[in-house]
Amino acid sequence: MALNSHSYEISVNWTGNRGTGTSDYKAYGRDHTVDSVGLPTLLGSADKTFHGDRTRWNPEQLLLSALTQCHMLSYLHVAVNHGIVITKYEDTATGNLVLNPDGSGQFESATLHPKIATADPAMAELALTLHAEAAAKCFIARSVNFPVGHEPGVLAATED
Repeated sequence: MALNSHSYEISVNWTGNRGTGTSDYKAYGRDHTVDSVGLPTLLGSADKTFHGDRTRWNPEQLLLSALTQCHMLSYLHVAVNHGIVITKYEDTATGNLVLNPDGSGQFESATLHPKIATADPAMAELALTLHAEAAAKCFIARSVNFPVGHEPGVLAATED
């Protein structure tokens, strides 16, 4: 049972009407904006494959981004709880979307590739094991119906 709940609100505004609306599949643009009070506007579109603008964020990228951000934030929290000082975190995530004959589709999987650096190199091995705990705590990963894998690694320590 949830202890409390949090609500979020965004607005999506389609800006792709080229004058004839959705009169034909290729007659309209997929451009849109995503807004939330107090935040910069995100410029969105469909993936280029689906007649979108590749210079704008598409929903598939945003879903993968949400998974990656959530895991990172969960991981940093878990690291603090275990007394491990993380000095660098980066990730390059991949996802696999499949299309069905009826035009629908879904993500089959996503894999995160987080790389971390620790203040104490002796803690790196323990730090790697914390990705499982972070994955179990990630709100977004817990909300999707496809597997989210993790292939963590360690970054070389650098002087800042």
